[in-house]
Amino acid sequence: MDALTTTEDLVKPVQISDKPGRRLKTNWWRIVAYIVLLIFGILYLGPLLMLVSTSLKSLPEFFKSATALPVAPSLDNFVEAWEKANFSRLLINSVIYTAVSTTLYVITAIFVAFPLARGLVRGHKLIFTLFVIALFLPPALIPQFQLILRLGLYNNPVGYILFFLINPIGIIILVGYIRTLPRDLDESAAMDGCGYFRFVWQIVIPLSRPAIATVVVLHAIGIWNELILPTIYLTSEKYYPVTRGLIVFKGVYGSNWPTLAAAVLILTLPMLLLFLFLQRYIISGLTAGSVKG
Repeated sequence: MDALTTTEDLVKPVQISDKPGRRLKTNWWRIVAYIVLLIFGILYLGPLLMLVSTSLKSLPEFFKSATALPVAPSLDNFVEAWEKANFSRLLINSVIYTAVSTTLYVITAIFVAFPLARGLVRGHKLIFTLFVIALFLPPALIPQFQLILRLGLYNNPVGYILFFLINPIGIIILVGYIRTLPRDLDESAAMDGCGYFRFVWQIVIPLSRPAIATVVVLHAIGIWNELILPTIYLTSEKYYPVTRGLIVFKGVYGSNWPTLAAAVLILTLPMLLLFLFLQRYIISGLTAGSVKG
């Protein structure tokens, strides 16, 4: 009986006939998924690769074949764009606007998001709902314009920076993430005599680094790529950010597509480096609030 039992046990895995078909079906779905991802990757990276290829060509080579790879790649277009567009001044302006606005916004957003996430203020659910509704509202350009004029901040970097101190998506991300933090930390800090601001600064902020990194990237990219506001509120060339300067550059050198492509790549490089530096935090920062809360 022992020998028979042993033989049956050895035969059992061989008698299962549905697993190969199931495994084959799973592999086919995986292949289809990879094909779809590859198609989307080509659609997304295709224009970017063409932009890089164009920036490395000379103007005669571009007119000869716009879609072909560069025969003799050169960085002359980047040097020409840097000198003609005065990118050094434009980048300094954009870095100042982006860094100051993002820093002030993140600090204030954390101190707004924490009491909303913990329910420390009356009507916190209603207030959070209003932030969600604000995502779908158009910008109030006319009231903003009148307010800036009355404050005397038109064509002023300070007034331009003030536009970016409110962003509902950052509040929503921070509230969702802070809700995942255990409330035992609040009680322990209160028992140890830790004050509100000290608790937020020394405990909540370090634990919320993924969400903060996500908000920093989203907010910084929004400021860096903004075009409407600097066109309306910054009329002096000395205050132009890179987006406004690129429009002026295109108006002067619009027929020189390789140089224009190099200028666009120079504009996108800082935000690309910021994203690569903070990318490990972004996924966890965006998904943590959807787990609970």
